[in-house]
Amino acid sequence: MTLGAFVDAGLDINLLRDQLALLHLPGYEISSEKVKRAGIRGTKVHVTIFPEGNHTHGPDHGHHRHHSHLKLSDVQAIIEKSSLCSEIKGDSIKIFQRLAMAEAKVHDTSVEKVHFHEVGATDSLIDIVGSVIAIKHTGIEKIYFSPVPTGCGYTACEHGTFPVPAPATAELLRDQLIKPATREKELTTPTGAAIITTLGEGLRTNPEMRILQVGYGAGSTDDPDIPNMLRILIGETSPGVSSDEMWVVETNIDNMSGEILGYVMEKLFHAGAADVYFTSIQMKKGRPGTIISAIVTERNLPGVESVLFNQTCTFGIRKYRVIRKVLAREFKELDSPLGKIKIKIGTFDGDIKSMSPEYEDCRKIAEEKGIPLKHVYNIISKEFGKL
Repeated sequence: MTLGAFVDAGLDINLLRDQLALLHLPGYEISSEKVKRAGIRGTKVHVTIFPEGNHTHGPDHGHHRHHSHLKLSDVQAIIEKSSLCSEIKGDSIKIFQRLAMAEAKVHDTSVEKVHFHEVGATDSLIDIVGSVIAIKHTGIEKIYFSPVPTGCGYTACEHGTFPVPAPATAELLRDQLIKPATREKELTTPTGAAIITTLGEGLRTNPEMRILQVGYGAGSTDDPDIPNMLRILIGETSPGVSSDEMWVVETNIDNMSGEILGYVMEKLFHAGAADVYFTSIQMKKGRPGTIISAIVTERNLPGVESVLFNQTCTFGIRKYRVIRKVLAREFKELDSPLGKIKIKIGTFDGDIKSMSPEYEDCRKIAEEKGIPLKHVYNIISKEFGKL
């Protein structure tokens, strides 16, 4: 379905075939066709695995599973020996490694002993490596995914019948938002979960972007009520500016010392907060107080909440989602009269808009040379002017 969505969005199926041929896998054919699911048109990509010794292109486009029980080391060897570019190799191996780790955990075994028997050896390579090829050749730089619908009911696995989501899928979706579904069907497989959670970031809402292309990848069955489709939206943000979704978590404090507040700030950063700041306020009965505010991703939200409840005297917190826009950032090493120092550079549409020296580097120079920290900043600022 992932491959179908990219082909539907404009990826050339012949380019996909040519790139997959660099894996040097025998005995399969990949094709696509336009289909409808619940009245919505999309693209169905077929991966046909031929029986060993039979490479005749027949009319049957069924998705036949090829149960060669390859281990992670076997899959890595196939990918590494291919003629694909290093970036595609690296991301493909990361997905298989994450999939193997999930399988190893649910079956209480080691990663090396895991066999990819829940997905066929050949077509899982086509699905995963093909998805990475599609992502790279479409020029996608960042992937976000919405809350994941897993379905409900039961699904047949190699080790028996298990409730949906399958054990490996549930492990791969740990810390992610899932979406309730009434359809008694497996809507997200371990392979699909491994691809999105390895390469993407979960969001509650769509990221801020201008949509350029839309693609629908069709599943095998047709449900009359809900389209059996995977949809991708391909777009772009403002040049030089990225957008993401964050949480702001806050609480009001009026009975803690400055030393403890400083300790809390350290703990919040350690828990994964992107930024922490204090705001002085006047509370009821004229008491001076402080708002503790933390900006944090959804993944690190539980840890930040835990710090506030465990390390402060608060009786409650408030939180709300915000959309953050940030300049494109990069770090460079500057040769200054005081020595080498790291600087953070923010750019917009290719132009430098902000430059800032790393505090720890400036502090180290000030202590080593015995000069005031403000003089270090002044000298570095002059070097910024030259740039």
